[in-house]
Amino acid sequence: MSGFGLADAGIGFLLMLGMLALGLHVATTILLLGVIGGGVYLGAPIVAAVGTQIWGATESFVLLAVPLFVLLGELLVRGGATDRMYRAMAAWLGVFPGGLLHSNIGASAMFAAVSGSSVATAATIGTVALPTFRERAYDERLVLGSIAAGSTLGILIPPSVNMIIYGAMTNTSVGRLYAAGVVPGLLLTLLFMGVVLAICLWRPKLAGTPEPRLPMAERIRLLAGLGPPVGIFVVVMGSIYAGWATPTESAAVGVVAAFILSTLYGRFSIRMLHDCFISTMTITAMIVLIVAAAFYLNFVLGILGVPQALSRFVVSLDASPIMILWILLVFYLILGCFLETLSMMVGTIPVVFPIVTALGIDPVFFGIFLVIMCEMALITPPVGMNLYVVQGVRGRGSVTDVITGSLPFLAMMFALTVLLMYAPGIALWLPGLAFD
Repeated sequence: MSGFGLADAGIGFLLMLGMLALGLHVATTILLLGVIGGGVYLGAPIVAAVGTQIWGATESFVLLAVPLFVLLGELLVRGGATDRMYRAMAAWLGVFPGGLLHSNIGASAMFAAVSGSSVATAATIGTVALPTFRERAYDERLVLGSIAAGSTLGILIPPSVNMIIYGAMTNTSVGRLYAAGVVPGLLLTLLFMGVVLAICLWRPKLAGTPEPRLPMAERIRLLAGLGPPVGIFVVVMGSIYAGWATPTESAAVGVVAAFILSTLYGRFSIRMLHDCFISTMTITAMIVLIVAAAFYLNFVLGILGVPQALSRFVVSLDASPIMILWILLVFYLILGCFLETLSMMVGTIPVVFPIVTALGIDPVFFGIFLVIMCEMALITPPVGMNLYVVQGVRGRGSVTDVITGSLPFLAMMFALTVLLMYAPGIALWLPGLAFD
């Protein structure tokens, strides 16, 4: 332990990037890094503790919310709620300049409010929306970009799987994180719609033929499609804000509501439920395996004193919190080009979180900052997951079209991040109102 220094920590970080570049699974990479570091600097007893640490991580009551929120999203998709929601959004938002492009973003925000996963949102909205656009003369790159970027709202607008993981790793209230994500999430939704509006006013041909305005009676009838997602969001988030339920308990209530909804829509079957369970367990196993490995790495780094040493080093630089946030902004933008979002989050939290708390940066605010960085990574080439999900749903052409279409939305994410850095109250106002 005495021979460990910041240079060794830097070598470890480069080793992690190297193993990921070789194609090793994220969880395997993180666990190997912890085992190697523990074995070299601390000895066999620390390596032998790997089982205890992983078991302790998977026992977390907070993490139980992850499979529940994933299952909630699966039930809504397979239960028919998503199709009705998109048609309602198209009827009300399609009349604005940009037409159905606004529907992509609005439907993504709505689905994000009940699913918690950006990748699931991208696959769902892409599957529902792309067949509609093939019949119209919209600019395809802008269509693809609006779906890829809009679906990133899935991890910012609560409930969010990433916020659950951040809260579990940093011992930060998930309820406060959820409250903090509401205003930035709605603001980013409006920024996305604003950039669509500006582009289509500048070049109207990109929006194709204007959408016909449906009769008011028909639009009101279609509003029924928004009722169930809104109702589930109110029940899930309202129970958390009111203090009646934990995020895990509220997720369970949401699953029951989605189950009833799929039955009312006539979509329920044993086969549908089986598919929901299989998909939920596949996604959950991947997430929990990564988180468990990260908890062990966190354990090893804590004993080695890496977070404390980095905190002392940063404090000795006498840099302002804003300067550190700018450095972290650039750092995560670069890192997001090479790492998948979950590995980026769990791989850096053990080192970065003690630094920001030592500087007096609110942990809830930093959680929102980090989630937006993950959002940007989702549409940043070459490994932006949402880019490839949308391209996979599209099934033809080049992923370059999706990347090009996402660039205006990426600029809006950057603008929101800078705004939050100088006005953190935008994110912290609602948690203060709901929990103080």
